Order: sequence, then C-alpha cells, then structure tokens
Amino acid sequence: MSTTAATIKDVARVAGVSVATVSRALNGAENVLPDTRQRILDVARELRYSPSGAARSLITRRTDTVGALLPDLHGEFFSELIRGIDQAARARGLHLLLSSSHDDADEAAAALRAMNGRVDGLLVMSPHADDDFLSQNLPPNLPAVLLNSGVREPTQRVFAVDNFGGARTMTEHLVATGRRRIAFLGGPAANFEARERERGYRAGLPAGIEPRLLQGDFSEGGGQRAGAALLALPAAERPDAVFAANDIMAIGLLGSLLAGGLRVPEDIALAGFDDIPVARYVSPALTTMRVPIAAMGGQALEALAAALDSEATEAATTVMPVQLVVRRSCGGTPA
Repeated sequence: MSTTAATIKDVARVAGVSVATVSRALNGAENVLPDTRQRILDVARELRYSPSGAARSLITRRTDTVGALLPDLHGEFFSELIRGIDQAARARGLHLLLSSSHDDADEAAAALRAMNGRVDGLLVMSPHADDDFLSQNLPPNLPAVLLNSGVREPTQRVFAVDNFGGARTMTEHLVATGRRRIAFLGGPAANFEARERERGYRAGLPAGIEPRLLQGDFSEGGGQRAGAALLALPAAERPDAVFAANDIMAIGLLGSLLAGGLRVPEDIALAGFDDIPVARYVSPALTTMRVPIAAMGGQALEALAAALDSEATEAATTVMPVQLVVRRSCGGTPA
C-alpha cells in the first residue's frame, strides 16, 4: 500500500471532475450539484484526503486560529480562564494558540509579533498592555479583544473584572465583622488589577482607620513571605485581618500563619479575591470575591469571533460582576 498522502488532484481524477470543482465542494460553495458534491466527499474519504490548511488559508485569508497572550499559564486562575476560552473556541470551530509573557514586557511584545500572520485575531491579557505598548506592538488590522486592561481609551473590545467594586465590598465586609486593623496584601506595583484592588480596599476603609499595606506579587510564595513578616511582629502590632489581592497569595499566607501557631480566623481573619476552585477546599475555607473566570474567557472569545465575522471590532467595555462569598476564614457567617 502506498504511503504517499493523497492530493486534491488525486481526488479530482478519481471523482472525474476538475480540481476547481473539488475545491469548491470541500469549501462548501453552493455552485456544486448535490450528487457531485457527495461523490467528491466519498472519494476524499476513501482516499483519506486531508486538505492543506496552509493552502486553504491562502485562498480564504483565514487560519481558523485565534491567539491568546496571557501573563502566565500556571495556576488555577489561568487554567479556568483558558478553559472558558477553549470551550468557546471549539464551539466556533476555531483553534487556539497560547503564549505567555511571563510578566515581561519584551516577551509580551515578541509574542504579539510572532503571532502576527499565524492567527486571525488575538485575546490580550498583559499588565504591560497600555496605550503605548499596543500602538507599538499590536498590528493595526488584526482584530483584538483585551482582558483586564488598563488602557484609558481603548479602540478594542475590553472585558474587565470589577476589581475596585469587589475590593471595596470585601473591605466593608471585614469591617462589618468587627475587624479594625485590616491589612491589604497587594500585587505587583505595575499590575492594573492589583492597583484597582488596592484602590477599592482604601475606599472600603471607614474614616479613622489607616490603611496597612503588605507587599505581594500574586504568588503563593508572596503570601508565605507576608505570613513570615506578620509572625515576626509583636502580637499587639499584628493586623486582625488580611485581605489578599488574590486567592493564591491568601492560601500561601494561610499556610504560613497556621504553621506559625496562629489561628484563622480567631487571631487573624483572612480573605482573598478570584474564588479559584481550591479556595473552598482549604481549611478553613477561604472567604473571597467570586470572579466568573471561565465565563469571562468565553465571552471574550465570542466577541473576538464576532469581530472576525464582521471584520470590525466594537470599542466597548464589559465589566464582569463579582460576588462576595463568605466562608469560615473571615470569621463571618458563611452564606
């Protein structure tokens, strides 16, 4: 048996039609008789003919592939986000090309350049994706949708989490449980989401309560280091609550506090942000702000697919609502 892959010419020869007719039939053109189309499909199946994606893209100018540039691919937040994007892409018959910038501006720029010509459109989530960065690195004719972007006047569709409102709500909840020495474990200084969550924390503090800021980096290790710093303080100087800017830092902080002999929430109440799946399984279960992570990814992909079909991108911002989820770690009454 020959191992040579069948070509479109082989299909045309066996079916007794022209190469152009085979191409039209396989691409769903209407100007092919039903009997002829069926004969061509049967022959293609018998010969195990697989059309060349590269050749098709030259004709249609579409790759049926979309790109997603994310700050990282590690952790439950990005796993959930990718799940939502991938499910929506598969429903649309689109392939997904993923890249991570590793929180580095140069790598983000290189990834955008590398994807140009390989994808029909882009989803971009990057702390570096401000107005200047996008104008310099995003091809002007490539449809794009931004996720959690700090761009002031976007010309693309944007999907964003209500970081400010969610952080203010969480801080107000901690105050309502009787906490007064509430610290905020922040994220990277250049990160738009981290800045918005800190702003919400400050807005949620009542008059007379000074903000207490702990430096974090959105990693589990950052939470552990913050825990070690708190354990080194005299008991009277420790906060009575810590609001971490994301769940993974809160979980790292929780482990550090428990290992150091402190009780959560009796000695220090604890809260996070995102509601990643593991947040409900740690002990005590983590109070957090629920972000519809997978839904945001899916909706962003749908918006990008719509832009590909219409060859236009609507400049509009969709703010994804967040929800307070009260669990045992904050000392409040669980929902």
